[in-house]
Amino acid sequence: MRVFFFLVFLAGSAVGIVYPFVLSNFSGDTIGTWRVFERDSGFRPVTVSLDWSDAPVRVLVDMVSVGTPRLSGDRTVLTLTASTAGRTVLAETIGFVNVTPRSDSPQSGDQIYRDEAGVMTKLDSGDYLFTVGPGDAEGIEMRSVDLVLRGGAAEPDPRAMPFGYVLMAVGAAGFIIALTRGGKRPGNPNSKPPAPRWGRLGGGRK
Repeated sequence: MRVFFFLVFLAGSAVGIVYPFVLSNFSGDTIGTWRVFERDSGFRPVTVSLDWSDAPVRVLVDMVSVGTPRLSGDRTVLTLTASTAGRTVLAETIGFVNVTPRSDSPQSGDQIYRDEAGVMTKLDSGDYLFTVGPGDAEGIEMRSVDLVLRGGAAEPDPRAMPFGYVLMAVGAAGFIIALTRGGKRPGNPNSKPPAPRWGRLGGGRK
């Protein structure tokens, strides 16, 4: 049973964690990457030409930090808006919370944080203006910020993560219970004292 519950836990991890992560970061084709912030020059908007066939477009932001930033769920590191033909089609705040950074290079020690700003499900062919700016978080030192667009991106099923977490909980609980019960070994019947033997050899009554 321990093996069974361990497999249930692994299945839950695949459904609740691996599946959404892969779709959010690797599904679709990269349309392009644009530098929207440099430490020396500051923020700058970028204009990207998109076609209706690029939809859905996943909007990602890569931030290269100087050192390890102190991120908090109640603070916004960056803001992002996308507009076309004078109308706003996307407006999001980015906090980089619960994001696992990757190293920029062993020499610099800088960390790259990637977060999703949203998905543009429908597009009209034309130019889109993307504007990234600072949020209300203080003490965040950034070396650079890149805008990454991925076209034809798949959207994970919203039911996947809760279902995966349930499987993980069931698998973990079952594994612990099976491990606890498996630790109790049955008694050895040969360890019981022998039954009294009657007769001359047993020392009983004649």
